[in-house]
Amino acid sequence: VQLQASGGGLVQAGGSLRLSCAASGSTFSAYSVGWFRQAPGKEREFVAAIKRYGGATFYADSVKGRFTISRDNAKNAVYLQMNSLKLEDTAVYYCAATTLMRALSYAQNYDYWGQGTLVTVSS
Repeated sequence: VQLQASGGGLVQAGGSLRLSCAASGSTFSAYSVGWFRQAPGKEREFVAAIKRYGGATFYADSVKGRFTISRDNAKNAVYLQMNSLKLEDTAVYYCAATTLMRALSYAQNYDYWGQGTLVTVSS
């Protein structure tokens, strides 16, 4: 599967953005999908994930209550709605996918990655 993340941009603190992860090349419903982010000088960190089929969702503590992950299998897409954005949310955001039953909060458990989209939160 090929993944393409989009929707990043510049937003003021407290604002909202919706990121999209578009998939092509395979049956998307068979993939669990995660969002990760990497800020300058920091390691890549888990943000949110949504399981295949059942659609159970998981979030990092830092984004719980502010971010929502969802998917539309008919459109081969996963979304990350980000509300109440903070300065510390500034990062490049990546979507990733896997077909295997693995812990979804670990980057090494994903087989496919998109190219990333930059989110910049300003004061």
